[in-house]
Amino acid sequence: AAAAMGLWALALLLGALRPGGASAPARNVLLLLADDGGFESGAYNNSAIQTPNLDALARRSVVFQNAFTSVSSCSPSRASILTGLPQHQNGMYGLHQDVHHFNSFDGVRSLPRLLSQARVRTGIIGKKHVGPEAVYPFDFAYTEENSSVLQVGRNITQIKALVRQFLQSQDERPFFLYVAFHDPHRCGHSQPQYGAFCEKFGNGESGMGWIPDWKPQLYRPEQVQVPHFVPDTPAARADLAAQYTTIGRMDQGIGLVLEELGHAGFHNSTLVIYTSDNGIPFPSGRTNLYRSGTAEPLLISSPEHTKRWGQVSQAFATLLDLTPTILDWFSIPYPSYSIFGTKRVQLTGKSLLPALESEQPWATAFSSQSHHEVTMYYPMRAIQHQQFRLIHNLNYKMPFPIDQDFYISPTFQDLLNRTRAGQPTHWNKTLHQYYYRDRWELFDCSRDPTESQNLAPDPRYAAIFQLLRTQLLKWQWDTGDPWVCAPDAVLEKKLSPQCRPLHNEL
Repeated sequence: AAAAMGLWALALLLGALRPGGASAPARNVLLLLADDGGFESGAYNNSAIQTPNLDALARRSVVFQNAFTSVSSCSPSRASILTGLPQHQNGMYGLHQDVHHFNSFDGVRSLPRLLSQARVRTGIIGKKHVGPEAVYPFDFAYTEENSSVLQVGRNITQIKALVRQFLQSQDERPFFLYVAFHDPHRCGHSQPQYGAFCEKFGNGESGMGWIPDWKPQLYRPEQVQVPHFVPDTPAARADLAAQYTTIGRMDQGIGLVLEELGHAGFHNSTLVIYTSDNGIPFPSGRTNLYRSGTAEPLLISSPEHTKRWGQVSQAFATLLDLTPTILDWFSIPYPSYSIFGTKRVQLTGKSLLPALESEQPWATAFSSQSHHEVTMYYPMRAIQHQQFRLIHNLNYKMPFPIDQDFYISPTFQDLLNRTRAGQPTHWNKTLHQYYYRDRWELFDCSRDPTESQNLAPDPRYAAIFQLLRTQLLKWQWDTGDPWVCAPDAVLEKKLSPQCRPLHNEL
C-alpha cells in the first residue's frame, strides 16, 4: 500500500510539472460580466462617470479597443460566451426565459461541461439565463433559477458573501468562477418600483431596501456623456444618469469581488476577464448588429503577463474567443465531436492569450442574430473587417422589431412622442430609417463613426463589399448556419449546389 501511495504521490507531482520542469502554480479564472454594459467607465475615456474599480483593473489588464459580441441579445450572447459557438450553431436563437424558451442543443459541449470533465471546479453567481441545465452545469450556483435575480445580480453585499463562500469552500482543484451582474440592465419592465435601471434598489430609502456595501453615486442629466447613437434629449440624459448609478453599483461590486479574491490568496493565480453581453439598451444599441450594438468593453488581467498591463490593444477580439482563451489558460483541448450528423464542430474563435504578450494583427469579427424575444424575428449576419462593417438584414422588408423592455424606456417613449408630434428628435436618424433598413449595409467606421452612410450600393466599394460578403458566407458555412441560403434560396444539403433558388424577386 505504501508503494502504491508513493506512486500516486509521484503521479500527482509529475502532473503538476510543466514541460519546462518548473512546478506550475494552480491557474484559475474569474469572469466578470456586465448586463447590457457599455463604455461608461474611466478605462474607456468616459470622464463623466466614476468607476475607480474598473479603472484599477484596467491598469492591470490589456484594454481591448476592438472587442465585439457575436450577438446583441442576452441569452444568445451568454450561450456564445459559454460555448465559443455563435447562436445559430449552439441553438440559443433568442431569450431563454418565459414564453421565449430558447435553449442550446443537447449535444453542445459547453465550457462548464469541458472544465468539469477536466477537474476544474465551476461556479456561477448572478444571471444565468441559459439552458438546458445538462448543457450548462455548474458545481456552485446562485442564479435566478434558485434565488432572486436582484439579490444575486444587484445586491453587491450578497454577491460578496457568495464569492467568499465559493472561495472558502475551494478544494485542490483549479476554479472557474463566473460572476454575472444584473447591473446595469433596465428594470422598468420587470421591477418599475426601483426606477428605470433599478438605480434605487438597495439605496436605503423607504421601501427600497438597503445594500450595506453600496455607496450610491447620483448623476445629474447635464453631467452625462451622450453616445452619438442616442438622442440628446432631457429624457435620454435622465435615463443615462440612472444607468450611471447602477454602473457605479456594479463597479463597487467588482471591487468587492476582487478584494475577496485577494483575501483568499488567489490574486496571483487567477486570470480576470471583464466584459459585457451586448450593447447598451438604447436606440441602435442592444438587439442591433451595428458597431454601436456589438462593441464591448474587454479587460483581461493575467498575473503571468504583466508587461502589457495598462496597455491598449487594437487587435480584434470577440466574445467567441473567451471559451478558447479559458481552455488555453487551463491547457484543455477542445474535443472532436458533432452536434448533428457527422460535421465536426470547429471553434472559429481564438485564444486571446497571445495578445497579453504582444500586439496581434487580428482584424476580423463575425456576428449573427436571429431573435431577441420570440416575436422579434429579424435575422442578421455581420462581419467587421478592419474599419469596414457589412450587415446582411435577411428580412429587410419587415420593420425592425422593438423589445418590451426598451419600448417602455423613457428614451424610446420620448422618441415616439417627438416623432408623432413632428418635433425634433435630436437623433442621428429618423424612426422610419431605424425601422426600415436596406438588405445590405456597409459602413466605413473610420470615416463614418456614426454608421450613417451606407456604402453597399456605391460601385467604388464593390470590391470591399464582395470580399466581406465572401468572408461572411464562408463563416456561415463553417459554423453550420441554417440561414446560410436565406432569404432568396432554400438550403438542401443533399443537392449540389446546396442553395436552391426561390425566384422570390429579392
